Amino acid sequence: MTKIVGIGGSLRTNSYSMMALALAAERVQACGADVQILDLRAMTLPFCDGGKDYSEFPDVEVLRQTVTEADGLILATPEYHGSVSGVIKNALDLMGFTELSGKVAGLISVLGGQPNSNALNEMRLIMRWVHAWVIPEQIAIGQAWRAFDEEGKLMDEKLLERLDTFAKSLVTNTEKLGQK
Repeated sequence: MTKIVGIGGSLRTNSYSMMALALAAERVQACGADVQILDLRAMTLPFCDGGKDYSEFPDVEVLRQTVTEADGLILATPEYHGSVSGVIKNALDLMGFTELSGKVAGLISVLGGQPNSNALNEMRLIMRWVHAWVIPEQIAIGQAWRAFDEEGKLMDEKLLERLDTFAKSLVTNTEKLGQK
């Protein structure tokens, strides 16, 4: 079975990015993949110092091993100051080619303002640099404070349809690129 790992780049309680990640994970699972979400809020990760030894932080090994064992990734980030969150960037920096090369990734950004592709483009660049494959479908959810209902569900039907297309593409392309 195709294994997809979701990583959310927000530490905020009631995070819209984590809500979007959960919705994407549900749709990916409905496409037949096994999905696991790594909640960075529950992990103790140091700031990346460019080194390899983080033995004092067992969660770094959990992050690395979980991603290594995955076939594909869902990366969700809030957009801060026109870019990805420091949280998602740090998690990605704690990994490298060993964990990320050859992975298929789907990207989601969540913004307080109008949807755009700044954070998505930054994540695409990061993932390309570590030799990952990013699917062409991507999700940008603008005005997040209006996009979700009280239960954390998206209210825009077109966005829900795009999430379905995103999920199908992620699973299909992960399966295709994973064939030996």
